[in-house]
Amino acid sequence: MNPRILAVTTGRILRQLRHDRRTVALLLVVPALLLTLVYYMYADQPAPPGGVSTFDRIALVMLGFFPFVIMFLVTSIAMLRERTNGTLERLLTTPLAKADLLFGYGIAFGLAGAVQATVASALAYWVFDLNTAGGSELVIMIAALNAVLAVALGLFCSAFARTEFQAVQFMPVVVAPQLLLCGLFVPRDEMAGWLQAVSDVLPLSYAVEALQEVGAHAEPTGTMWRDLTVVVGATVLALVLAAATLRRRSG
Repeated sequence: MNPRILAVTTGRILRQLRHDRRTVALLLVVPALLLTLVYYMYADQPAPPGGVSTFDRIALVMLGFFPFVIMFLVTSIAMLRERTNGTLERLLTTPLAKADLLFGYGIAFGLAGAVQATVASALAYWVFDLNTAGGSELVIMIAALNAVLAVALGLFCSAFARTEFQAVQFMPVVVAPQLLLCGLFVPRDEMAGWLQAVSDVLPLSYAVEALQEVGAHAEPTGTMWRDLTVVVGATVLALVLAAATLRRRSG
């Protein structure tokens, strides 16, 4: 990678995001609205004695899930447009390397995910009184890593789509199973053996566990750092696969 080209690429992607008002609204407004919906769904449910309230448990996971699902959707469609419009073909005739492009997307959307997580976390902690043993800065960090993971997966999956509709079809394949098996609805150790085995290879399971560690412990734990290492490793693997499957044009 060339640091100067990487910086220019990252800046270009951030400018595109800034000028796309619908995407900005999707990144910032939609998570806040969904978090508000979650709050009013569970606000009146009493917390078990000595336990965590339902809102605290679910909202904490949602703060990490929102960047994952939104960044996956935005990235897969954005890269598809780069190919179908011929922008990618023109870019790859310049000194821009595949790594510069892919890591530029990762950095740009990671920053956008951090902003999204900051806004949603501010709403959760200051307005809805979310309680976690660990600090909000750890939640934001994990959410930003989730955003980068989603970018990497979105870049990889976009290589197999020819239209935006096909790109959206990857959502139930890639995102839905990870939400269902991440441990939010049923603890992973209480799942059937084969479901737990599937859960163990899904990176979102480790991101959710890291968030749950923040919720339960005032200081970062070894389990949290191990889980984040798995998430980073999955991100790098997805970026490598994305680079291997990156095509100049759709068709």
